[in-house]
Amino acid sequence: MPLCDSDFMRYSRQVLLPEVGEHGQLALKSAKVLLVGVGGLGQLAAQYLAACGVGKLILADDDRVEVSNLPRQLLFDDDDIGEYKSKCASLKLMQRKPTCEVQSITQRLSTKNINRYIEGVNLVLDCSDNLPTRHTVNQACIETHTPLVTASVSHFSGFLFAVDMQRASEAGCYHCLFPHDTQVTQNCSTAGVLGPMVGTLASMQSLMAMNILLGVGKPFGKLLRFDGLKFSWYEAQLSQDPACPVCRNHIQTRQYNARCLEEN
Repeated sequence: MPLCDSDFMRYSRQVLLPEVGEHGQLALKSAKVLLVGVGGLGQLAAQYLAACGVGKLILADDDRVEVSNLPRQLLFDDDDIGEYKSKCASLKLMQRKPTCEVQSITQRLSTKNINRYIEGVNLVLDCSDNLPTRHTVNQACIETHTPLVTASVSHFSGFLFAVDMQRASEAGCYHCLFPHDTQVTQNCSTAGVLGPMVGTLASMQSLMAMNILLGVGKPFGKLLRFDGLKFSWYEAQLSQDPACPVCRNHIQTRQYNARCLEEN
């Protein structure tokens, strides 16, 4: 569906960017994005993506709004306490951003149901707050060849990186960096967190997502970490673990297919 006059007016500042233009805005309009987790990171990222013109968002979270969420989860207020975050967020986003279709999922994503929701999605944002869900999302994205942007924040530290086996297989996946036996001793509930820290990482996660949907920039192959006490960003190059049980087979299959093409 082409851009209409109201689209050009609403997104005029974005369309002015040579990296976006009419073609890029159309790409955003036709995009379908799954956000896993609608807490501190997810509800802010969802607002940015809906506001920039992404056509459809799927919000997955089985948590309910609590009073302790309100200082950093700005989409919610006291009247929402006790409601499902995903359902509450979807209703508010559709009211504020009627150009965006929003679907809510109030069950926890697992290996049994995630493929049902990831099918046909252009991009996944992992905004979850637990290691099992992150590994489930990572594996599903590898198996379905779906780009993934994952972020996390706790205390005064946050990180984010992108995974895409099609465009940057040499950078590996989430499991390469954090294997299943990784011990996580702290999260927001135990270590604490400030709202602006969450906002910083959510903004960067949204920007990385837009770059991928627009096909611009170089978002892959690097781990970005933010220190909120020193106000410093740190960057580390990512590389695939040859022994990774999640993405290793994908790499080997791509290498085999490449050799077959060369031989033929």
